Amino acid sequence: MPSAATGARGPAGSAGPDEAGEVRRFWNGLGIPGLIDVHTHFMPERVLHKVWAYFDAQGPLTAGLQWPIAYRKAEEERTSLLRSFGVRAFTSMLYPHKPGMARWLNDWAAGFARRTPDCLHTATLFPEPDAEAYVREAVEAGARVFKAHVQVGAYDPADPLLQPAWGVLAEAGIPVVIHCGSGPAPGEYTGPGPMARVLARHPRLRLIVAHLGMPEYEDFLGLAERYEQVRLDTTMAFTDFTEELMPFPRRALPRLADLGDRVLLGSDFPNIPYAYTHQLRALERLGLGREWLRAVCHDNAAKLFGL
Repeated sequence: MPSAATGARGPAGSAGPDEAGEVRRFWNGLGIPGLIDVHTHFMPERVLHKVWAYFDAQGPLTAGLQWPIAYRKAEEERTSLLRSFGVRAFTSMLYPHKPGMARWLNDWAAGFARRTPDCLHTATLFPEPDAEAYVREAVEAGARVFKAHVQVGAYDPADPLLQPAWGVLAEAGIPVVIHCGSGPAPGEYTGPGPMARVLARHPRLRLIVAHLGMPEYEDFLGLAERYEQVRLDTTMAFTDFTEELMPFPRRALPRLADLGDRVLLGSDFPNIPYAYTHQLRALERLGLGREWLRAVCHDNAAKLFGL
């Protein structure tokens, strides 16, 4: 079982005393103006606390792993911490686990974006009859990125109820960060097959595959190689925690390097069991070079979102 303390700068789930300084030294060394993190979680506090409780209880979707939340802080503290790190822009990844949740989550996220200008206005969706309507409403209200979670929602992303919504997002060019890989625990509809069916129908859909699609890394690299609008985020990939459980195949690193213009930094902040700096150092130690790191940590997202 992976140790939550591995790669952290202190006891399990904790960070060092000068973490902000360490993060800033990292990106200053790359010559970029800060970081853009496309996979951070902000949601209504009572919903987030339920998520934390699920991790604490080692629920089935966590594969029974010990998963202490490193940044279990109030909303204002979490936004302040990201700013102290020099994160120029971040997201409020939120997702429904049943029908009837998405619209009110989108209402909350719109309010959060209004009071948090460095947050990219985020929205979500679920396969239900009014999905197209509220997705269109969110786009018209200024949503810049969507979140979908196939594992938690336990739905087929190729469900006919979602097809019109995917069409709206493809037409609008709005990126969708989607947890569709089978890690840390597989679901009925996780894996590359369902996403391949979605992309066959909506090839212009700007999908950002969360967690590099772990553990089906190579299959999702294949989708990105086939569809020019498919991207991947680095969330939790290459960290000691993940490498013990779902290691990235080193034979695939050249393919990841070749897709360097379509890989984006993601962290899963605050729901990570190690220090934020560890994600950055895990990417650095791949040895793919400064230009690759610059693109992943800032430039690719800056271009995608016009920042």
